[in-house]
Amino acid sequence: MRRTDQGEGVGAGPLAAPSALAVREAAGGYWHRRGLPTDPAQIAVAPGTPLLLLAVLAAAGSGAPAAGPAAGEEGEDVRAPGSVLLPHPCASWYGEQARLLGRAVHTVPVPVECGGIPDPFALLEAVRRTREAGEVPQVLVLSVADEVTGTAPPPELLHEVCEAAVAEGLLIVSDETWRDTSYDPHDTVIVSPAEMLTEAGRADHVVVLAGLDAAFEALFEGRREAALRQPGPPPGIARFPATGRGQLLGERVHEVLAALRADLPSPVAAAAAEALGEPAELVSRRYAAARLHAGLAGALHRAVTDAGAVCRPAHLGRHLYADFDPFRPRLASHGITDAPGLEAELVRRLGPYAVGGHRFGDDPHELRVRLTTDLLTAALPRAAFPAAERARGAGHPVDAAGHPVAEGARAAAEPDPGELPGVAEALAQVQSVLVDLTDGSPQ
Repeated sequence: MRRTDQGEGVGAGPLAAPSALAVREAAGGYWHRRGLPTDPAQIAVAPGTPLLLLAVLAAAGSGAPAAGPAAGEEGEDVRAPGSVLLPHPCASWYGEQARLLGRAVHTVPVPVECGGIPDPFALLEAVRRTREAGEVPQVLVLSVADEVTGTAPPPELLHEVCEAAVAEGLLIVSDETWRDTSYDPHDTVIVSPAEMLTEAGRADHVVVLAGLDAAFEALFEGRREAALRQPGPPPGIARFPATGRGQLLGERVHEVLAALRADLPSPVAAAAAEALGEPAELVSRRYAAARLHAGLAGALHRAVTDAGAVCRPAHLGRHLYADFDPFRPRLASHGITDAPGLEAELVRRLGPYAVGGHRFGDDPHELRVRLTTDLLTAALPRAAFPAAERARGAGHPVDAAGHPVAEGARAAAEPDPGELPGVAEALAQVQSVLVDLTDGSPQ
């Protein structure tokens, strides 16, 4: 990274901007409520998580102290930019940011149980091969609330991944953007690697990223007046360890953001601070949206698996990740032999709600595709959508952590998602398309 001094210090950038200070203070409270005591000085703010990841990778490769075996006995700096390891599938922007910096990117398959994290044994093998190729593996990016597959890793499996990463001296960047969209917080326990490794005395190894996508959606639902509409893309926040290495990495991230003039406009910063404060209305709407999408994801999952595709059930977010490889001969008769072809055919028949696995780091020859519950919500009349969300949970009491109480009784009383206007017809169309493509007969 080339540095040019023009008489402006870091104090002129995002670290000291009054609007960013309010967001950082609110973000400290947000993480404290999730079991991660956080001082505002540990936090960086930027217009989106992709930009934050770019800054973290740039800072980590510009002389930030390494941890583990690569640092040596005295913890000396390792200044050569290292390679980046990603699970596959994963969000497409993970690899894009690393490649923008000229980093080598290596993907590691996810385990059978979930997406978002690499299989721990495959991770160790990938690190070994990377070192044999003369590279220095440096960063592992993972997601404990995986946007692509709609799954969260079991805590014991995440622990194995974290232990493997720590043993190999990797910096873990944990994307936790979608953790607050869990369908049932009392069933799907989402644990941050920062929480795990802080308790183990290895906090140096984790940076947490979080985008405010779901929070902004909940905050601005119902605010239809022009002056109150969402003022821009959801910003992102990053949490650095409260250690010497964490402080140095955070300072370098702030330098990168300042050089990019990556500060938040005042309306966006004000909205971010409000959203991170988690007012009761936001928590209620966020929960209502999660319950709605839980029902829709369940119905979509049944449609996909009834057709014979392999698909993990979703526990959060808006997406499912389906594997149609069992139908390869049948799909080939339709001229579909890879993920791009499968994407194109499903988009043609269902609309822009299918994305091929090749866009998430999977082998393009594999017949995998991500489907979204937006396929079903698009069938809802706009006027009915907020009402549908409210009917599925808004206004119910929440506990100190923001989780609704008396979950079981309410879930039993909720209407089937197929009863919502337009959803049954959309599901029937999905089932018709899948049956036509697969004939329901794996070969």
